[in-house]
Amino acid sequence: MRGLIGFGFAGMAMLASPALAQTAPAVPGVAAQTEVAKTYVANGSVAGIVILTGHGSGKSDSITVTSEGKIGAAADSPKADANSLWRIYSMTKPITGMAAMILIDDGKLKLDDPISKYIPAFKDMKVLIDPKKGLESRPATTQITVRHLLTHTAGLGYILPGQTGPLIDEYGRLGINPAQVNAALESTTRPSRPASLEEFANRLATLPLLSEPGTKWSYSIGLDLLGRVIEVASGMPFDSFVNTRIFAPLKMQSSYWTVPGSEVGRFADNFASLGGTRVVMDPAKSSVYLTPPSFPYGGASLVMSAKDYDRFLHMLLNGGELDGARVLKPETVKLGMSDLLPAGADTSLLNTNRAGGVSLGFGAGGSVYLADAPGGAGKGTYGWGGAAGTIGWVDPVHKLRVTVMVNLFGDLKLRDDTTKAIFADLGK
Repeated sequence: MRGLIGFGFAGMAMLASPALAQTAPAVPGVAAQTEVAKTYVANGSVAGIVILTGHGSGKSDSITVTSEGKIGAAADSPKADANSLWRIYSMTKPITGMAAMILIDDGKLKLDDPISKYIPAFKDMKVLIDPKKGLESRPATTQITVRHLLTHTAGLGYILPGQTGPLIDEYGRLGINPAQVNAALESTTRPSRPASLEEFANRLATLPLLSEPGTKWSYSIGLDLLGRVIEVASGMPFDSFVNTRIFAPLKMQSSYWTVPGSEVGRFADNFASLGGTRVVMDPAKSSVYLTPPSFPYGGASLVMSAKDYDRFLHMLLNGGELDGARVLKPETVKLGMSDLLPAGADTSLLNTNRAGGVSLGFGAGGSVYLADAPGGAGKGTYGWGGAAGTIGWVDPVHKLRVTVMVNLFGDLKLRDDTTKAIFADLGK
């Protein structure tokens, strides 16, 4: 079940079909996107899909929505559309990252602040001598900073496929597993999980690190820990801060930490591909997301619509403002979408499966293209994906933003397929 929790790369790829288009200037076609969406639904890969693409910024903005299929397994399930609700898992991370950037705007946080300034338990950390062999450790020579949490370079781990060893086993034993899959799994994992962000952070601080802070990119629970830094620095509960400073001004009214019963009718089932067969993993009507989580997970908590995620991306593309509401200063958005990796950090794990064939850096909770992808996204493209197949990215070169929503744990190639289709429709 570890493979079902929060993996960004595979999740950075999804699409959708029939067209719903809102116009401003000339609206690009969606023929290629429609073909991808129809194919994924027709071959049974997904039950339903939505691809929302925004073009331009400010008053020159236009949107196309391509959707296909349904949001559930039942024959009478509603059709997928821009207002359907999806588990976005690790697409939560860029939102948490930009929440931290808001506090940098406010002067309450600095990129290179040691997090021990906000969580004293992290002052004297230790680093494993050999992560594969045991928990023997030595004192760390560098303190974990806000930058490290934003960029997965803090030396933290994750209960995920590909991450194994004694420390990851300790994460499991101590409930350091900030994610939800379904009610059955939650009944076994919740009893050991910390009941608050404060307890989560303090418990995590008792464990050693996989590597010296700032030296290596390794996908991690850094954004979850950042949630605790945000609530200490802001003086507000983490979820309340995000609701107040991001969701409210952007009018993101379909973004939830817990799905209200009144919204279950537009909430998608989550599926898994097991042995080539698609099965329902988390039915919407009895979803684990109908119950509040142990605490708000900055790396994997949110459920939202494609329309809402697009508003977040649109704000970024507009330099921190949307419809008259300013969330971030333009220079802070630019900083958050830039490569924030510490100098000299080993990024081999980040670049194992390079998106679009270009090298990646890492910004505030999302990857950053370090060059133009041939025939694809431009240098500076920023975003991330979710474990259940969702994708979200913004391309400042082409003034383009993309949200792809599906809910399936499986090995999909949606990132490549949807990106190629979008640029084909743009005539690139």
